[in-house]
Amino acid sequence: MAGHIQDRWYKAETTSDGKTVKVKTDRHGNGMRYRARYIGPDGTEKSKSFPDGKKRLADQWLARIDADMSRGHYVDPKAGKVTFQQYATEWLAGQTTDPTTRENTERRLRLHAFPYLGSRPLSSLQPSDIRAWIRKLEDAGSGGSSRRVIFGNVSAVLAAAVDDGRLARNPCGVRSVRRPKPAPGRVAPWSADRVFSVRRGLPECFRAMVDVGAGCGLRQGEIFGLAVDEVDLLSGVLHVTQQVKVVERKLVFAPPKNGKLRDVPLPDSVALALAEHMTAFPPAEVTLPWMRPDGEPVTRLLYFTGAEGGAVWRNAFNVHAWKPALAAAGVIPKPRPGERYKEAREDGMHALRHFYASVLLDSGESIKALSAYLGHADAGFTLRTYTHLMPSSETRTRNAVDEMYRTARKPPTAP
Repeated sequence: MAGHIQDRWYKAETTSDGKTVKVKTDRHGNGMRYRARYIGPDGTEKSKSFPDGKKRLADQWLARIDADMSRGHYVDPKAGKVTFQQYATEWLAGQTTDPTTRENTERRLRLHAFPYLGSRPLSSLQPSDIRAWIRKLEDAGSGGSSRRVIFGNVSAVLAAAVDDGRLARNPCGVRSVRRPKPAPGRVAPWSADRVFSVRRGLPECFRAMVDVGAGCGLRQGEIFGLAVDEVDLLSGVLHVTQQVKVVERKLVFAPPKNGKLRDVPLPDSVALALAEHMTAFPPAEVTLPWMRPDGEPVTRLLYFTGAEGGAVWRNAFNVHAWKPALAAAGVIPKPRPGERYKEAREDGMHALRHFYASVLLDSGESIKALSAYLGHADAGFTLRTYTHLMPSSETRTRNAVDEMYRTARKPPTAP
């Protein structure tokens, strides 16, 4: 067994006749009696004290330490005393992901994890605590998809704590803790009538955005960052190389989501809409830092700009242009005097990408090509998102089997 048990109430002394006897120490009757001691892998002494009558517990504790060392599962008992919030803050500071990803992760942990788990020492967190926390998120009205993302962030923090030797296991990873499921539901693409109704409701300077979103499948930030030199009219290609995004409450230029640069076919109708837009609203040069607020300044000649000639702010556009257009088209109700527009997450500009996907799939385009045009990380995600928009697949299956049967049952042709 690793280490030994020290009895602090008695000490061994040798009498004049050579016998060993137990003698009370100055600490007899005061404080913890037993101290279990061992040398950790780092070469320093570790210990834990136990009260009188609990020597058996001290022995068991040392036995567990010894077994953990043998299996390579040893965790310094003091390492887990740091609180979840303290460790998560350290973990966030060391992340090298996209600044916006870090910002969103910090916000989710601050709002949804720290109030429940933040003050708890890491070593005290058990699967039952995680299950209770998930239930509290559900009771607070957090949606399934949101709970799933928040859970993933907390699990990532605890997994890092395991890697750093502060935890023996991740309580989020056991079988009794179920990862929240995303909210059920399928993408319901807009009709063409709705797309053009919303387009008519936008200010004229923004109407061509709908053509780019519905006709090329660009994300909102990619539309805001669309530069003139990215549109190749001769070859009929739109190069998606950047977006405008908000980082630490400041606008920056950045690569598209997941860093996936891509080329998208440019339909003649979209090219015409952009040409008409350029005539009515000449492009303007916009300078923004690259990727982060302190990044290198980059200047681009953009198709779409804000009221003062700068890049378009997402929140301002959504509140003052997009939602009024939704209301004018009857997608959401018009607010009463003094009221705000209702939340319309499912009817944001992302609905234009869903419309684009539905048009391509309905025309027989492949999932692989659609995934490339949308800039998805993998075609599997595209398939899972839009497979229900492929109504002709069942028809093709039935027709193929029926044709096989018709061929097999056809009588042989006479010579």
